[in-house]
Amino acid sequence: MQPHSAGSSKSPRAGSRSSLCPGLRAILVPALAAGLSPAAVLAQAQSPAPQPVFPDAPQPQTPAKPAPSSLPPCKPVKNTTPGQTPATPSSPQPCRKIPNVPVVDWFARFLTGPAVKPFSPAEKARLAARNFIDPFNAVTILGTSAISVAADSHSAYGPGMTGFGRYVGVSYAEDLTGEFFGTFLIPSIVHQDPHYHRMPSASVPRRIRHTLAQVFWTKSDKGGNMVNYANIVGFAIEGVISNTYVPGQDTRFPASATRYTLGLATAPADNLITEFLPDIARHIHIRIVLIQRIINQAALSQTSQ
Repeated sequence: MQPHSAGSSKSPRAGSRSSLCPGLRAILVPALAAGLSPAAVLAQAQSPAPQPVFPDAPQPQTPAKPAPSSLPPCKPVKNTTPGQTPATPSSPQPCRKIPNVPVVDWFARFLTGPAVKPFSPAEKARLAARNFIDPFNAVTILGTSAISVAADSHSAYGPGMTGFGRYVGVSYAEDLTGEFFGTFLIPSIVHQDPHYHRMPSASVPRRIRHTLAQVFWTKSDKGGNMVNYANIVGFAIEGVISNTYVPGQDTRFPASATRYTLGLATAPADNLITEFLPDIARHIHIRIVLIQRIINQAALSQTSQ
């Protein structure tokens, strides 16, 4: 056995215990007195101290954008001289863009005056097709057919939906014949302008005489005066063709001549409406376009009886 030195420690616990720092000893001593194990006390001592919990910092909020409907409309940019750019504001304000919706002028069809250039046959054909498929024309034909069949169920067209369908078909056939000969074919052959030419600046008596004269005297494609062959010749052709398909119609010459005369006599009604309806609408602020088609169809019905 090796001799022990006088300065050496015989108890290692005494040496380890004496090496504890005063702070740790101040923790272990009361804990041991309370009955806790040293390992639990050391683990509790070495665990980091809980940090205080603070509320989250407020997030920066952007101002809510106003609804598009509540924004004022954007002001139009003023025209500037050529070579000059429009000035832009330093802090533009939000505004609401107004869509560019085209304004429908329901009376444009009545305001068609002398053509700027002569109509080609293709343009006259398109004009005839546009008049034929006009929605107001369809409404007028359907309404007139329903009223006529309901008023006289014993006519040659027959009662009920069968008679209504026949009346609609005959009305469309007459309308198609009139547009083909009166708007397309005859005006294309004789170079006639198929439009009605208004005189909005003339006096009322002068305009009335103009509506009567336009039945027989109209304008050419070049703007000169000429006979209205579309009416004079077209009505005769339409009468002859209608004798082949209109049910219950007297096809003898006297009856056909009477229908032809009535057709020319009622033609100014269409011209009167075309001449004065825009003026009436401007004064009383109403827009009635069906009136022209109703009177047109009534005139056709009278000439086909």
